[in-house]
Amino acid sequence: MKIFLIGLPGAGKTTLGKELAAAYGLPFVDLDAEIEKAEGKTIREIFEAKKEDYFRKVESKHLQHWCAAKNDFVMATGGGAPVFFDNLDIMKRAGNTIFLDVPAREIARRISLTKRSDRPLLAKSDAEALKDQIEFMRSQRIRFYRQAHSTFEGTEISAKEILEKIRKETQW
Repeated sequence: MKIFLIGLPGAGKTTLGKELAAAYGLPFVDLDAEIEKAEGKTIREIFEAKKEDYFRKVESKHLQHWCAAKNDFVMATGGGAPVFFDNLDIMKRAGNTIFLDVPAREIARRISLTKRSDRPLLAKSDAEALKDQIEFMRSQRIRFYRQAHSTFEGTEISAKEILEKIRKETQW
């Protein structure tokens, strides 16, 4: 089974993805890290040098590659991956999509504790504007995220509850 975690930046896709992968004994794939490895640049550097349109095309190409792979995995996608091209449909056909729906206030808190320059779409926001920017981003993306196979809401989503739901729904 391929499992794709989707949601806003800071929702916990990477953290939960690593836990799910370990629980299932599957490889963990961070889509952004795969892009950085292939491009030889950080996501921030790609955005600065070649802009978002280029990044989204590369992101879609890498996502399609992984979706076509025979091996199972758990993937943390970038927050915008499901929004562009037909990426969400490709993920849904390839495996199980899980939307991590974390409140904007919690995401802003989490991101404020990290290096914001690593998040190109949020890098220029000061701490006060960050929550508003996340709310706006959510309003633009929520119609895509809500199409996921499963949704988990809250500030403390656990890998255990995701595992239990997947096991119930798929007998895996």
